Amino acid sequence: METRAVLRGVRLSSQKGRLVADQIRGLPVDKALNILAFSPKKGAGIIKKVLESAIANAEHNDGADIDELKVKTIFVEKGMVLKRFTARAKGRGNRIVKPTCHVFLTVGN
Repeated sequence: METRAVLRGVRLSSQKGRLVADQIRGLPVDKALNILAFSPKKGAGIIKKVLESAIANAEHNDGADIDELKVKTIFVEKGMVLKRFTARAKGRGNRIVKPTCHVFLTVGN
């Protein structure tokens, strides 16, 4: 039995999100939550909320035992890019790229 949680369009680059996702892939959920709680990275807080959502989905929808759940799969994909401009000298403008990403997380036995 597998339960999913998806977060789309979060303001985080996919490269930085993958650094955090690689740390918890395959771990039991209690260990994964502990790692995410004490990680200083911005992506850790975001992925922690997705993991808590997946755990709640598994408990409520599938009646799963929380103590036996593991992070089956987690992957972070590139999302839409927000393009902004900032003023530069002599009437020019520079592009500012604000990346987003999608987080897909699956928990199961």
